[in-house]
Amino acid sequence: MAKESIKMIANNKKARHDYFLEELYETGVCLHGTEVKSLRMGKCSVKEAFIRIENGEVIVYGMHISPYEKGNIFNKDPLRPKKLLMHKKEILKLQQKIAEKGYTLVPVEVYLKGSLVKVQIALAKGKKLYDKRQDIAKKDQRRESERDFKVKNLY
Repeated sequence: MAKESIKMIANNKKARHDYFLEELYETGVCLHGTEVKSLRMGKCSVKEAFIRIENGEVIVYGMHISPYEKGNIFNKDPLRPKKLLMHKKEILKLQQKIAEKGYTLVPVEVYLKGSLVKVQIALAKGKKLYDKRQDIAKKDQRRESERDFKVKNLY
């Protein structure tokens, strides 16, 4: 069997900046026909999206899928809540974790795996301001060392 190709559609960089991502889960997503066509064209955003568990179902809010241009009356609301598909055991495990203080669920990325649309979600813990400053300082330090290394290798 050939390896399934993975094509990135949308990435949530803000999630990595604002949260410590502890566990990653791959979920399916319940979509309508024109939404899938729009996703294949790469028209999706998860920057402002968040996830809630309601009645034993995992639902993503704020995931924007642009209406399909060649679509018609069957186009759906771009911001409608979308159900994520997970096993019941995983949902119960996540529900218990979220009940703990400071944990939340955030969508990290949306991608095509073969012909299926997948959403990677993370169990995350919010960062404090000083954590963000530390991350920025580390990033600057790494960038500076790479720059120095590059300069040394040029001469």
